[in-house]
Amino acid sequence: MIAVVLVDDQAMLRTGIRLILETEDDLRVVGEATDGADGVDLVRRVRPDVVLMDIQMPVLDGIEATRRLTQHDVDAKVVVLTTFEHDDLIVEALRAGASGFVLKNAPAEQLVDAVRTVAAGDALLGPSVTRRLIERFASHGLVTRRDDLLEVLTDREREVLTHVAQGRSNTEVAAALYLGEATVKTHLSRALQKLGLRDRVHAVVFAYEVGLVTPGSGALDGITS
Repeated sequence: MIAVVLVDDQAMLRTGIRLILETEDDLRVVGEATDGADGVDLVRRVRPDVVLMDIQMPVLDGIEATRRLTQHDVDAKVVVLTTFEHDDLIVEALRAGASGFVLKNAPAEQLVDAVRTVAAGDALLGPSVTRRLIERFASHGLVTRRDDLLEVLTDREREVLTHVAQGRSNTEVAAALYLGEATVKTHLSRALQKLGLRDRVHAVVFAYEVGLVTPGSGALDGITS
């Protein structure tokens, strides 16, 4: 059973999300909070698997709440919810430690899939969010070539990271590099550990920030496991 905490200041939205999640046999909402501060306290008490976190809330916003949770070694994975696709907030939420980013108007099945995906230890961005994130790096000149940050990686780890940052799944990377999927996962895991990155979403942000890959260098229709 996947335990979920909802953190959002809109009661109607929380009710709707709860109804969606609790129609699934493997999902259970174990608590709700109306602001980021209460959300942090609640998550620390009940230790859920996944937190669905609104960005804009009173007292403490979702980005700072996410940062406080991830900095204190809380195991729960945070999926950030918002009603809009604001580029700066996307990047800040990911840098704060969020494992996913889902729009509030997304279909119910997408929300359910997001919870299951991050609970399984993977990370995700919706396709439209991914495209906007990459466009932001391109249009605002945020790419800075920093090859020195990649020196800790082996050639194969760097190769795998490049393919992942271009939006390819582990299966696709394995096919492209003529490797087994388990081997790809091992190389990616080692790369993340060496670079101090939480998951593949943060690997993508890192890869664009240091200039390992550039917009247009691969098919970036979404990031999944």
